[in-house]
Amino acid sequence: MLKVLDHLEEWIIALLMGGATVIIFVAVVHRYATGIPIPGLQDRLLALNLSWAQELCIYMFVWMAKFGAAYGVRTGIHVGVDVFINMLGGRKRAFFVLFGLLAGALFTGIVATMGAHFVWEIAHTDQVSPDLEVPAWIPYLAIPLGSSLMCFRFLQVAWTFFRTGELPHHEHGHVEGVEKVTIEDIIPVIITPDLHPKEVLPRSKKDGDKP
Repeated sequence: MLKVLDHLEEWIIALLMGGATVIIFVAVVHRYATGIPIPGLQDRLLALNLSWAQELCIYMFVWMAKFGAAYGVRTGIHVGVDVFINMLGGRKRAFFVLFGLLAGALFTGIVATMGAHFVWEIAHTDQVSPDLEVPAWIPYLAIPLGSSLMCFRFLQVAWTFFRTGELPHHEHGHVEGVEKVTIEDIIPVIITPDLHPKEVLPRSKKDGDKP
């Protein structure tokens, strides 16, 4: 069940990010293309209304940020100042780490509760967005959903740390899908004196053997 939630979380973030990027690109190209005096094409582009694109992208980035924050808690990519915490002993460090995680869960839980109340109130009105003219509660729904997921992630990390003493760690220099190169993967080379310095030959497997 948690794996399904993890993949769903990642797919939502990826689709929102990719969709917003495409929409912004199309809107910018459309804006500049309407200024090109091409008979027929310019009139069609001017008739195409993309005023809603900016508003939609704002809502998509808000949703992406809320779910991305929950993803950051799960994977440990949020920036934190833990110099003094790591200088403490085992039990003291564990206490402050758990205190911080539970405080994060409490805060996001309060935001989710207040956000849900706000969405419930605004859903009983006729308020709509300016350009898209969708019910206003739909964009604001990102607050209770994203904050609830973030609260769950805080509790999940806190429970894992309580049981195992481990926190999620992310290497900022690591790129997903790219394998880490070790020193054994690098082919050693040797420069022979009778060749041009740029010409190299692979070192023989047997020590002392020359190619």
